Formats: sequence, structure tokens, C-alpha cells
Amino acid sequence: MAATPEKPTTAAPKRKVSRHRGEGQWAVGHFTPLNGNEQFKKDDDGLNVRTRIETIYSKRGFDSIDPNDLRGRMRWWGLYTQRRQGIDGGKTAILEPEELDDEYFMLRVRIDGGRLTTEQLRVIGEISQEFARGTADLTDRQNVQYHWIRIEDVPAIWERLEAVGLSTTEACGDTPRVILGSPVAGVAENEIIDGSPAIDEIQRRFIGSPEFSNLPRKFKTAISGSPQLDVAHEINDVAFVGVNHPEHGPGFDLWVGGGLSTNPKLGVRLGAWVPLDEVPEVWTGVIGIFRDYGYRRLRNRARLKFLVADWGPEKFRQVLEDEYLKRGLVDGPAPEQPADTWRDHLGVHKQKDGRFYVGFAPRVGRVDGATLTKIADVAAAHGSGRLRTTAEQKMIVLDVEEAQVESLVAGLEALDLRVNPSPFRRGTMACTGIEFCKLAIVETKARGAALIDELERRIPQFDQPITININGCPNACARIQVADIGLKGQLVLDGDGNQVEGFQVHLGGALGLEAGFGRKVRGLKVTSAELPDYVERVLKRFEEERADDERFATWVGRASEEALS
Repeated sequence: MAATPEKPTTAAPKRKVSRHRGEGQWAVGHFTPLNGNEQFKKDDDGLNVRTRIETIYSKRGFDSIDPNDLRGRMRWWGLYTQRRQGIDGGKTAILEPEELDDEYFMLRVRIDGGRLTTEQLRVIGEISQEFARGTADLTDRQNVQYHWIRIEDVPAIWERLEAVGLSTTEACGDTPRVILGSPVAGVAENEIIDGSPAIDEIQRRFIGSPEFSNLPRKFKTAISGSPQLDVAHEINDVAFVGVNHPEHGPGFDLWVGGGLSTNPKLGVRLGAWVPLDEVPEVWTGVIGIFRDYGYRRLRNRARLKFLVADWGPEKFRQVLEDEYLKRGLVDGPAPEQPADTWRDHLGVHKQKDGRFYVGFAPRVGRVDGATLTKIADVAAAHGSGRLRTTAEQKMIVLDVEEAQVESLVAGLEALDLRVNPSPFRRGTMACTGIEFCKLAIVETKARGAALIDELERRIPQFDQPITININGCPNACARIQVADIGLKGQLVLDGDGNQVEGFQVHLGGALGLEAGFGRKVRGLKVTSAELPDYVERVLKRFEEERADDERFATWVGRASEEALS
């Protein structure tokens, strides 16, 4: 029998062999910097730049600043260069950093737990008027941000802030950023546990310490014992959420790995219950894992959420217990769903001591130094020495006697600060936008304020909870993916084919109640000019089609694309 001829073979393509450098994780021996950011952090700790600011840059001016300090280490002290005026959004991704930089700075005042005295708020307002052309925005991380800051004035600003117990230490940079805390910690009648002592201890021991001043990227913390889940715990790197353990009593449920930006992920529970006095130790373990195991090779994969996604919660907890705590954690329950959709504490509420707290809303966090000093004056005149900022760009006055409430409310309303705002003012949030941010593509603050006014005029009867979050770029500082209506700034074509400012629309996101990311309707983009018409249209359809007690996000999940367009 004849032999069967062999089938011809095709040679496999040769693979390029390259040496794998890993993800830059220190814990597995990868200490060699793999990008410019890691190199400048290795060359000199970001905390050390303060001395150069005080002794060199503030005396010699903007042009004397080393580039690695200017666009790197100065963030460790809350300083970012702001966007040069007159550069349109189409050039954001085209120009080099030095072309976008103005010779002025954004300066972020760190307010851990959102806790302020009237004296501190008055100083913040005075600094704004003296050094920042009146700017002072409330952020969704309980901070205050100035603009138009000159490097020559920074030492004087630090001196004024630190004299009243405030700072800008690690307000930015690859560091442990401001710690979110319940704005009604210690006073709310329904509070499960007051997390303030843990915030104080973490701040005292670790903020400004070289132990955690070189992280792969920023690290965001939230600690709240409020049943209203009022610190957006689902989108922080680590969060401690108040719960009642059936055997051990009040404590905290531990969450890790949340974050938004261009690759959003919700945090996950580790299933562990943490008593109040152990929160700083557990926090140290979580941030230690991030420092040691975090991915340092690529900046866009350097957040803790990517490590948690790769490891899973079981492995993360195991490493935390075995390598960092050297002990096991107690299993515990999940937090209960909040009874109230709103988590911002606006309005008048009774405190556990019989006095009252009063929450109020500016437009999209936009205030100014003169207004802040007036708020301090109004609060002090009504017997209150304490205020709080919230994670929703709002403020609260604490410790108001019942006889003073009506007068306080009138004083705030006279400043256009609404105690009982419309759903639109209450639920609209905006990032800094193209006015000052070098990453932004479109305007946000003025657009958000105008949208509030238009919706109040057009649909004054609308009374459902609604969140409208406006972001100037894809980085989600204003949490677009978890809003009822999330608006991501981009350039779009108008009806005449012209490129104009506009937004990609995300619909039906949520935190707290069935947390999840918004739905992107295919091709749904609106120009800035069309925005009021679009939002009015979709909210009217929601009113027409909603079932009893149906939330906007739930309706979006079942609505047709036609109804959402």
C-alpha cells in the first residue's frame, strides 16, 4: 500500500520575546521606576517640596519652579497649575502641559470629615478674597478649592490656614487624600456610630507621614456611621460603613476597591466587621497593601480598584489578615439600605441633644469668599460655632437652638442658600470644568447653574429625587456614572454640522439604593444649548410613565430608547 503523503505544515509565526517587567509592585521586588511619575517620586518625596516653595519658588516666582515639582510634587501640598484662559476644549488633548499651564494655581484646602468651625470658615473666606480673586468652590469630597493663587502667596496662605488648624497637606498627589466623614457625625439622632475619632487618629498619625507619601496613585477614604450612607462609600478605595453587629454591637463594615474615572468599579465588601478603635489599624493595612502591591507600571491601572478586581475580595481579605494585621477579622453584616433617597442632610433636623442642624444648598458648589465669611457670621450670630461640608457640594450648620432656627434659615436664604431647595438645585453637581481645569473640554459650573434655573422655571411641579451630575471630561470628578442623569463633557456636532460643546448622556446610575452605573443610550449626545430641552423632555416622560413610588433609575432600566432620547 502506498504511503500517505504528509500534509504540508505551516511554520508558526515567531513570537517576539520580551522581558516581562511586571506591574511595578514593590511587594514582589519591582522597585525600578517604570514611568516618569514613579521616577520623580523616587528621586524626592513629594512632601519635601514645601521647603522649596517657601525658600525658593515663592521668592523667585513661577519661572523658577522645577518641572517635576510644578506638575508633580507640588500636588502633595494641594497645588495644581490651572488652565490658561482662552484655550478651547478642542485643544485640551493636543497641547503640551506647559502650553496649558497658567502661572496661577488651584489650591485645595483639606477638610477631613467636612468639619469646620465658624472661625475656620471665616479664615477660608478671607483668604479667598485676599489671594484667590474671591474663588472658593465646595467640592464633592468636602474640601474647598481656590483658584488664581500666586506661588508668591502660598506661604502666607499656609500660615493663615494652619493658625486655625487647617492645612493643604496631601490634598492632592499620590497620597491618602481627605477622609470623607458623615457631616452629621456625633449629632444625628439616628446615627449608628460616630466615626470621628478614627478620622482624627488617621489624620494625626499618617497624613503628612513619609510612610504613605508614595502610593501608586491617589487613595480615597470614607468613614461614616450614618444609616443614610452619606459618604459615597461605594466609590472610595476604602470605606468603613456603620453597622450593628448582632453580637458585638455598633462598628463598621469594611469595603475596598471603589472608584470611577474612565474605568469605573463599585467597591466590594470584605465581609468583615471592624470596631471603632481598630479602624486606624485596618486602614493602615489596606493602604499598606495598596502601597506594596499596587500596580505602578501604568498610571491608568494604578488605582486600588484594579488590584481588588484581579485578586477578588477573598484573597484581599486573606492578605490583609495574614500579612498586615497578623490576625483574623470578625465576620459581620452588610449595611441596611437607607430609608431616605437623599443623603445630603438638607433641611432642618433635630439633633440627639435636642438642638437642630440646618443643611443648605448653593448652586453646584459654587460659592465665593465673601459668601463664606457671611455664612460664618450668620452661623455665629445664631449660637453655632460648628459647620460641616458634605460629599454633595452642600453645607450644614450644627447646634442651633430651636428658637434660632427660623432666623438662621432666613439669614441663609437671604444669601441665596436654599434650606428647602428644588430637586434640581438639591441634586445638581458640577466639577470645575474648562474655566480652570486643564483636563476639561467643556464649561460646567455656569452651565449647571443655568440648567437649575431653567428647570425650576419650566417644570416647577417636579418633586421627585433626581441627581444631575455634570463633568467637563471623562474623568468623572462629578460622578457621572452614578447619577440619575450623568453628563460627560465632549465636543459634539450641532444641527448645522458645527463642532460645539456638548455632553454624552448616562442615565439611571445610583448609589445607596441599588447602586449601579448609568445606561448609555446609543448615540445619545446633546449640545450644551440643547441641554435644558433634553432634560425637561426626559423628566416629563418619567413623570408620565412612572409607576407609583418608582425611582428615576428604575424607570430608566425599563424605558425604551425613544423615551430616553
